[in-house]
Amino acid sequence: MADGHESGKNIEIWKIKKLIRALESARGNGTGMISLIIPPRDQISRVTKMLGDEYGTASNIKSRVNRQSVLGAITSAQQSLKLYNKVPPNGLVLYTGTIVTEDGKEKKVTIDFEPFKPINASLYLCDNKFLLFSLLESDDKFGFIVMDGNGTLFGTLCGNTREVLHKFTVDLPKKHGRGGQSALRFARLRMEKRHNYVRKTAELATQFFINPNTSQPNVAGLILADMFDPRLQAKILNVVDVSYGGENVIQDKRLIGKYFEEISQNTGKYAFGVDDTLKTLEMGGIETLIIVIKHLKKEEEGDQNNFRDMATSAELEVQEKMPLLEWFANEYKRFGCTLGFVTNKSQEGSQFCCGFGGIGGILRYQLDIRSFDELSDNGEVYEDSD
Repeated sequence: MADGHESGKNIEIWKIKKLIRALESARGNGTGMISLIIPPRDQISRVTKMLGDEYGTASNIKSRVNRQSVLGAITSAQQSLKLYNKVPPNGLVLYTGTIVTEDGKEKKVTIDFEPFKPINASLYLCDNKFLLFSLLESDDKFGFIVMDGNGTLFGTLCGNTREVLHKFTVDLPKKHGRGGQSALRFARLRMEKRHNYVRKTAELATQFFINPNTSQPNVAGLILADMFDPRLQAKILNVVDVSYGGENVIQDKRLIGKYFEEISQNTGKYAFGVDDTLKTLEMGGIETLIIVIKHLKKEEEGDQNNFRDMATSAELEVQEKMPLLEWFANEYKRFGCTLGFVTNKSQEGSQFCCGFGGIGGILRYQLDIRSFDELSDNGEVYEDSD
């Protein structure tokens, strides 16, 4: 059940990212495209009042065409806000206005959604394009620990969202020359308290940055602020890189690992490639559908070889269009299977992408696709005799 929920969440995130990419190229005439971003702790009533004030201001725009466009967009935004009693936990993003399509025609659009990560910024803007902010930035979460002789702070940073998880203070004894015969005892107590302080910090780091369900780090990276007392520096045994321990990569390893296990054991419970996967899906034989979302670097986007099938050299459609991928995301439930998105950022995802075309499935039962192809090629039809 947890895997199904996680799969559904990943699909919704993909849909939002695809929508945002589509909005990037949208342009309009004049300033009739409104971008409205509401942070989580804001009030719908305040934003509604603000839009009412903006409506009065926009009524004074001299250009009749631009004035009608802006007033229409504000009205659409007001109507959309009526659907919400309160701002969702991650905030609310609303884009509305009249855009110019590829064939030069005008089209009214109104899109509102809850972003997949909290947004701490508030924005209202009228322009000839939508301001997409940092909605497409990496949603990786980084942990940081700030530690000095007065206390420790634990926090996370995701995009422009910072969250303080916990902080505590300590009162460590200072080093002094008094004590006489008790100096050694004072020194021992002082070192013992410092050791306990470091141990407590390490235990809390485990508590905040290790997922108890998976025993894996729940952050993409960990930053230690360079504020350590020099005497504590000796207590650091190692700096651990957790860049390959994020939950997304762990999910890739688990999902593709199961797929590779079926292949290595030659169970016949697997399919790969677009044709075989679609045929098996239509038969109802796929239990888990696996698709790679390919991420390209800026310099790779201009290389047309990245948009061709490695086996047939057939030209592929770019990610922004993705009709097949979008169809899978919308229709997979109809076939009674689960859908797993993996990326080519991990070693397993890259291997699955290069060796199996980036699409495949784990089957419910053993199925020989080739035998069905042979029957279809022979064209033999058997009818019951009277």
